[in-house]
Amino acid sequence: MSLRARITAPEETRGGEGDAHLVATYRGKLLEEIDLAEMSSLAAAERRARLERVLGHILSREGPVLSTGERAQLIRRVVDEALGLGVLEPLLEDASVTEIMVNGPDQIYVERGGRVERLPMRFASHEQLMQTIERIVSTVNRRVDESNPMVDARLPSGERVNVIIPPLSLTGATLTIRRFPRSFTLPELIAFGSLDQPMLMLLAGLIQAKFNVIVSGATGTGKTTLLNALSGLIPEHERIITIEDSAELQLQQTHVIRLEARPANVEGKGHVSIRDLVRNSLRMRPDRIVVGEVRGGESLDMLQAMSTGHDGSLATVHANSAEDALMRLQTLASMSEIKIPFEALHDQINSAVDVLVQLTRHADGSRRVTEIALLDSHGRDPYRLATVARFEPRPMAADGRVHGEFRHFPLPRRVAERLYLAGQPVPQAYGIASFDEQLTTREAR
Repeated sequence: MSLRARITAPEETRGGEGDAHLVATYRGKLLEEIDLAEMSSLAAAERRARLERVLGHILSREGPVLSTGERAQLIRRVVDEALGLGVLEPLLEDASVTEIMVNGPDQIYVERGGRVERLPMRFASHEQLMQTIERIVSTVNRRVDESNPMVDARLPSGERVNVIIPPLSLTGATLTIRRFPRSFTLPELIAFGSLDQPMLMLLAGLIQAKFNVIVSGATGTGKTTLLNALSGLIPEHERIITIEDSAELQLQQTHVIRLEARPANVEGKGHVSIRDLVRNSLRMRPDRIVVGEVRGGESLDMLQAMSTGHDGSLATVHANSAEDALMRLQTLASMSEIKIPFEALHDQINSAVDVLVQLTRHADGSRRVTEIALLDSHGRDPYRLATVARFEPRPMAADGRVHGEFRHFPLPRRVAERLYLAGQPVPQAYGIASFDEQLTTREAR
């Protein structure tokens, strides 16, 4: 059932002041003629059809003279107000919209095709926006008010919703709805230009040989999309445990256990963190652990799992480069209540992390794997990253697109040997680095 179908309370009228009164008037007449108890027993599509039919009779009986198009638009608006999310309803039905951003009642933005655009629509008032927000968060038994001015939740229909209201937000109530597209396969990502075939072959070998992989990138670069696609390379017979703050992964294997963190309830109790779930997962006999995003002390538990027999695990982290990803992991691990010297954390990362896959969102909105780097250092050695694949962009072309080419480099001998022992070939585009070539690996700060 969709988000729209789960939200049934009436709300105040929406923007376009010229006909807001007309919408409010006929919404009131509609609510007078319907049986709410009967409506609640209908499926979402039947409920909408019934409302449209009843409203059509009302307009025929006492409505203003309207053209066919105006009549259809008025019916749509009134039903959206009574049943759905009003001004947001058409956006939720638009499959091309991946994110809806409401910055107070007067500014509504959407993301389409990787580009953000402002729409010529608005809420009628701050109160109407707040009613819409309250309707949304009520579907997950949450509330938003001055004592609880922030809500971050996954809705039953899968959308990720974030709300922040005054006094924390100085621009008014802010609502962000992130919609997750269907899962894409790696061949589909190749068709989109996100990576190339040699990259796919290398990543397939690394994952099947149980290298630990960290996917890094800034917000909106497609980390979850890539992680979901990479998980398809895990053998079917393995037991996989996914751990997420808000469940987004859609693994296709049969032996998958999905865990999701839980926020505190309205009394401030019942909170279950990502770290709690990572710790618990170690007692569940996992072959692989997949963490949607590490953002705190749980990174220490994840690193320890990776370096103590849970090879082949995957996770994502927010970072702008492969080097930054290592520094961020070290910083996040230090946030644990267990106080471990930075030197020991450095050692832990060197022994736990094998592969860093960096994603970048370009100026034209396209998302690409811009680097695959192998961590080729040990113990207390400085981090040494060997870039084995890289996307080299060219300046934006006249067509408004960012073009470039993927380049591939020899694999460190230690990595090639590990692939060989796991029965995985070294893709022809890469080859094996000589001793001199291995000396060119760069040191991360």
